[in-house]
Amino acid sequence: MKRSRESTVARVGVVGATGYSGALAARLLATHPSFELAFCTSDAAKGEGVASRLGVATDLAFAPNGDAAKLANEVDAVVLATPAEVSARLAPAMLDAGKVVVDLSGAFRLSEERHYATWYGFAHPSAALLDCAHYGLPELFGAPVRNEDGSALVANPGCYPTAALLAVTPLVRAGLVEPRGIIIDAKSGVTGAGRQAKEEYSFAEIDEDVRAYKLLSHQHTPEIARHLARAANRPEADVAITFTPHLIPVRRGILATCYARPRDGVTPRAIANCFAEAYGASAFVEVVAPEKATLAAVVGTNRARVGAVSNGDVVVIVAAIDNLLKGAAGQALQNLNLLFGIDETAGLAHLQRTAP
Repeated sequence: MKRSRESTVARVGVVGATGYSGALAARLLATHPSFELAFCTSDAAKGEGVASRLGVATDLAFAPNGDAAKLANEVDAVVLATPAEVSARLAPAMLDAGKVVVDLSGAFRLSEERHYATWYGFAHPSAALLDCAHYGLPELFGAPVRNEDGSALVANPGCYPTAALLAVTPLVRAGLVEPRGIIIDAKSGVTGAGRQAKEEYSFAEIDEDVRAYKLLSHQHTPEIARHLARAANRPEADVAITFTPHLIPVRRGILATCYARPRDGVTPRAIANCFAEAYGASAFVEVVAPEKATLAAVVGTNRARVGAVSNGDVVVIVAAIDNLLKGAAGQALQNLNLLFGIDETAGLAHLQRTAP
């Protein structure tokens, strides 16, 4: 059902709307009570009806990605579901035009221009914006705000960092664990790799297999370390993590098991109290026994489950999220809700997990 223009708070476009995250963002916007899905771009589907490809009620057709800058002039906000180097190129003009930009790539998540050549393989064309971007994990870093001209740039966190930071940040921020020597062992469904046609992502190669990849070289490593350092109010060099991602034969979901050393005298009760305080008022993060932090409990929703246990020598924290929702499109919508003064659960509260 098409809403009236009077009930629309903001018109939003999605650039790159046929990838997994972009398509889901478009679906969420198309059914949102206060947003209007104003355009979708995709070179792969240009000219096709959005309704037939995404299964939503709309008369829109996919525009080519090259039209994104022009189309952005007619909307209030843009979701960039594009590679990092493309987002870095598109965002500045949209911000100059007073638009809200929520970027699903890593283009604005790191602290320094030099990191992009190392971790993403390109020279950043808009490095001045790195200090202006709000890191959009509201439960830990607050709601994003708009500038005087109405613009805003949100660096939507990566899926792995969302799970890892929800797990570890409260303890680091409270000074309950050592900020060095943190281990993050995380496992992701296949959609975390994006919509790819490579042989290694085919069903026959993935089914009944588990593999580690990008050991000591994954681009989410500096992102996690940067924002843990922010939480601890320390230089990035003072935080040391080991992050190992794994691909598992499921479509969606991330399970992160994290290990940290408690500081002297830190009790299991202090650990439990820390998480209760951090997430007691959260709309989306549930504190549970670690065995209850499972993919089945969160996939299909914007919820995260976090649970911890400690024996005095080590703290083990488990976090579970849907990589395409809380790890991408759902969190993007959560940030848009906050930017436009809407309840952060709008358009997300109805989502249901896909397993009992």
